[in-house]
Amino acid sequence: MRLSLSLLISFAFCLCLGAQTQPWQGKFEPIDNLIAPPNSYRTASGAPGKDYWQQRADYKIKAELDEKSNILSGEETITYFNNSPDDLSYVWIQLEQNVNKKGNEDFGSINNNMREGINARQMQFLTRAINFPAGYTIKYVKDGNGDNIRTLVNNTMMKVKLNTPLKSGASAVLNIGWSYHITDRSMFLLSREGYEYFPDDDNTVYLIAHWFPRMAVYNDTEGWQNQQFQKLGEFALEFGDYEVEITVPADHVVASTGALQNPESVLTRKQRNRLKEAEASFDKPVIIITREEAEANEKEKSNKTKTWRFKAENVRDFAFASSRKFLWDAQNVKLPTNTVMAMSFYPKEGLPVWQEESTKAIMHALEVYSEATFDYPYPVCISVNTSNIGMEFPMISFNGGRPKNGHMSQGAKAGMIGTIIHEVGHNWFPMIVSSDERKWMWMDEGLNTFLHQRTVAERYPDFNSTTPKSIVPFMSGDKNILRPIMTTSDNELLSQFGANFYLKPTVGLQMLRHSIIGKELFDEAFKEYANRWKYKHPNPSDLFRTLEDATATDLDWFYRGWFFTTDHVDMELSDVKWFKVYEENNNIEDQQRSSQVKIEANGNSAETEAKDFSNGPEVITMTSTPDAAYGGFLSRLDEAEVRKQLSGKNIYEVTIKNVGGLVMPVTIEWVYADGTKDIDRLPAEVWRRNEYEIKHTFVKEKEAVKVNLDPNFEFADTNTKNNSFPKVKSDSDFDAFKKKQSGS
Repeated sequence: MRLSLSLLISFAFCLCLGAQTQPWQGKFEPIDNLIAPPNSYRTASGAPGKDYWQQRADYKIKAELDEKSNILSGEETITYFNNSPDDLSYVWIQLEQNVNKKGNEDFGSINNNMREGINARQMQFLTRAINFPAGYTIKYVKDGNGDNIRTLVNNTMMKVKLNTPLKSGASAVLNIGWSYHITDRSMFLLSREGYEYFPDDDNTVYLIAHWFPRMAVYNDTEGWQNQQFQKLGEFALEFGDYEVEITVPADHVVASTGALQNPESVLTRKQRNRLKEAEASFDKPVIIITREEAEANEKEKSNKTKTWRFKAENVRDFAFASSRKFLWDAQNVKLPTNTVMAMSFYPKEGLPVWQEESTKAIMHALEVYSEATFDYPYPVCISVNTSNIGMEFPMISFNGGRPKNGHMSQGAKAGMIGTIIHEVGHNWFPMIVSSDERKWMWMDEGLNTFLHQRTVAERYPDFNSTTPKSIVPFMSGDKNILRPIMTTSDNELLSQFGANFYLKPTVGLQMLRHSIIGKELFDEAFKEYANRWKYKHPNPSDLFRTLEDATATDLDWFYRGWFFTTDHVDMELSDVKWFKVYEENNNIEDQQRSSQVKIEANGNSAETEAKDFSNGPEVITMTSTPDAAYGGFLSRLDEAEVRKQLSGKNIYEVTIKNVGGLVMPVTIEWVYADGTKDIDRLPAEVWRRNEYEIKHTFVKEKEAVKVNLDPNFEFADTNTKNNSFPKVKSDSDFDAFKKKQSGS
């Protein structure tokens, strides 16, 4: 394109007149320099590439729980498939239980300081005054030929130096024998597994997770993911098939990942019949083990054992719970492509709320998440009651929330149901869409919380759910301690990680869905991401690129601000100017003189910034366009029609300042003298040429008495006091002002 020199000079002069005086920050520049470049493994569209690969690990495990000593021992055979293009001379295996060994990094000290009045449990976190055995005893590591393999243990990681290098495309067999002392969950801050002891009936509930040596991830973006486990950042794991035998006291009931293979050996005839009844029940749960039966089990304390056998296909982890205290209920849930048995296990201390609500909450989560992504693919989905916290694993979750003496407040019940929905939802993120939790906690917690809150909003509308307003206290906090969402899990402050990794990504996705992209297009894109990456390992760039690819929406400005900075949203409605244009045959001088008299009567000069609309509109003259302004065009605009269309109408020039630094779309509400309202929406792109201040002109038939920014609170604006014009201090002031306007 070629422009005349005079036109270029004129254009440049106009730009200089409107140029911003503050430094340019590039808020709309591409984020290519912030994310990994695409390649043949991960495409520029956000999909897996033609050369994408990932490793696989199948497990056969035999484990035994010794209730007297609280020791879990086991033997496992891992078949590891090297699908990478690389030959491997060693592999890394996760040993999470080692994090509890004395002398290792102690998660309990992160958020606790010595202080006056410290309680005994907090002191235990800090000092480990009561010592306890913990960590693995590795009995042997052998290859498929039975030969010993040399190993080196570094805290929670074990390096296995293979006797023969594992070639690309080949597989290797590892045999490992191990044991460890199951830890008391009350000894730890945010304990995700271990045992809970019930002194009233001298029984225990075992929540067994992170319990067997597991293959670390080897991938195309970083090689071995062998970051140490420090309890906050969770897991990166490979998919595989599991065959697991679990030997427990004969009166225990086991809830587990996978499908039970030997019900005839571990369940009574009555229990098996009830399970068959549950398979036909789609409207309410069937009680498999009653309270009376569970209480009878509590008293038995058998010295015999039973072995429960389970199989699970294409899962990335395996967990189970075991206790003689469990009640058990179950119900089938019909999805478009799969039927799932929803089941709940809980001690009598969970009654009556768990029997009333747990399995129902599983059903709601299965239905909403399946609709939003893909149908839940596994045969069972289990919720197990625990004393506190919530923790997720394939097909099973451990969920806090327990009545006191059979009673629970509505708020506590809402929290319990929300926990169940959230932990069930983790089956999608990250148990199937298998992101790296140790590195990017927000990719599983944020995406899952987004759908968890959608489930609550749709199925439990009386409960409070997260909205953009929920994140305001966090985003308006001290910038010295705030960190971007794109922060590695273990580097986030414990006091901040809930807001930064759960709520802020949730609110961001809500804004994309409701206010930036739109529901229909966003929902298709989110489903596209989930289906592209199910049973695979996505990175943040894969999500970012997929949402753009599937919506034809440039979102780099949003990703840059929301995920990579600690900027906040604070848009100020700094000024609204009111104009009217009259046709040439009107007496413009008389109109202007009348307007000036009105201004002087109110004690203002023409240069004084108006604080409200009481001075009336400023009358402006629209002159005829000189021929030179048309350049080389021979045709002319119908200027009489332009004057006619604007004659007598209200023209408002709105000035908005970006105080918080985070650019967002602009939503403007107009309140008119007759009491009616309407809304105008401007895309975020209006900030492209000036990131600090924008002006926009609107033509209105009616006279406005008030203008508001973000009236429905869609964009987490941290300061709503500067969102209105006129700037009134209270509703009573506004009512008085409106009365004055209507009487004038």
